[in-house]
Amino acid sequence: MPIEEGAKFQISQGAQGFFNSADLLTVISNNGVTVQFTLGEGKGYGAMPVDHMNYLLKRSNLTKIQNKRALLSPSEGTEEHIS
Repeated sequence: MPIEEGAKFQISQGAQGFFNSADLLTVISNNGVTVQFTLGEGKGYGAMPVDHMNYLLKRSNLTKIQNKRALLSPSEGTEEHIS
């Protein structure tokens, strides 16, 4: 799964202790090697290797939160055309 700028992740209860008890992580940059992020509720910021972020995703310590706009907009190819 590509880790995109602006992506938001829910932090699991078990992992919150490693993230200043924050429950939300937002990616602010990804250069392919390192991911920089901010934590919810103004609880800080940090960086980690992309490989470690993928490990946390695989272990379900982080869960991607779907963008509400993506849920509302129709997907490509299913849009109806009015003539």
